[in-house]
Amino acid sequence: MSCKLGQTLMNYPYIIIDDNPESVAKTKAIADGFSELVFVATASNYADGLHLILEHSPKLIFLEIDPEDKKSNLSLTLINELHRYLSVIPKIIVTTSKKELAFEAIQYEVTDYVLKPIQRIDLIKSILKMKKAIGEDEVFIAKKASLHKIQSPVEEASQDFTEEQPEDAEETNDTPKKQIPVSFTQKGMAHKEQPLVLCIKSYGDYRYIDAKDICYFQADNNSTDIHLNNGEMVTAFKTLKHFEGILSHPFIRIHNSYILNRDYISRIHTGNAVCYIKNTTTKIPFSKSYKENVDLIISDFANGNYLEI
Repeated sequence: MSCKLGQTLMNYPYIIIDDNPESVAKTKAIADGFSELVFVATASNYADGLHLILEHSPKLIFLEIDPEDKKSNLSLTLINELHRYLSVIPKIIVTTSKKELAFEAIQYEVTDYVLKPIQRIDLIKSILKMKKAIGEDEVFIAKKASLHKIQSPVEEASQDFTEEQPEDAEETNDTPKKQIPVSFTQKGMAHKEQPLVLCIKSYGDYRYIDAKDICYFQADNNSTDIHLNNGEMVTAFKTLKHFEGILSHPFIRIHNSYILNRDYISRIHTGNAVCYIKNTTTKIPFSKSYKENVDLIISDFANGNYLEI
C-alpha cells in the first residue's frame, strides 16, 4: 500500500522495506515522532521495494536485510540495483537482528545499522545522523550550483573589452572596434572535458585513481579488485555489477568476474576465449554470455586506424 505526498524542502519522505509487520509498525511509530519525516509506503519483498523507491524517490529507506521469509529476497543487493537507475542513492538505515552482517553493510555505505528488537533511542540516533548527512549533502549541492554561476574568463573578458555603442551612433572607419584578446578566446576554445577519476573511499581514506590507468576490474565476492597498469591492485568494497552500471567506454564487461579496459587489450583469442593484457602475461577469460561484447571490441578496433595483415 502506498500514497503519494507533496513534499517541501524540509520534508524527508521515507519507505520501510521489511517482511515483519510488527517491525514495520514499530519503525513507523518512532519515525512519525519526527514531523519532517513523511511516510510514503511499505514493502515486504525485494521487487515491491525496488518499484516503490523508483516511483517515489524517498530520501530515507529503512531496510531489513535478513528477512524471516527468505522468498522475499530482501538483502543488501537491493542497494546494488539502485545504482543502475539512480545517480543519488537514498540514505539507508538497516534494521535487522544479525550482528554479523554489520561489516558487509558498512561496505555498502549504509547510513546506519540498527539491531532488532529496535530500541527507540537507537533509531532516534540513526534518524538524527541521517538528517545531518542529508543536510551536509544539500549544502554541498548548493555550493556546487553556485560555482557554475561564476562567469568564465571569456565572459568576463567580453565585458571588459567590449562597449555598447549608442543606437544612433554612426560607425566610421575611424571608429575603434573593441575586441576580445586572442589569448582569452584561445583559452575558451582549448577547454576540454576532464578525464575521469575514480575515488575509492574507505573509512576516511580517499584513494584517487585515473580511469585511464586501470587495466581491468576483477570480482571478489562483494568487493572488486582494480588492477592498474603499474601492476598495483586496489580493492573497492563495491560489486562488479556496480562498476558495470557506472562505467562506459572504454570499459566493457566480458565475464561474470571481469570488466576490461579495451585500451589495454593486446590480443583476443576467440578459440581459447581469452583476452591478453598489454605488457603483461595476464590472460582474462571471456564467457559465452558476453561474447557479443567481445565482438564489439573486435569491431571497434577494426573501425579505427587499422590494418589487418
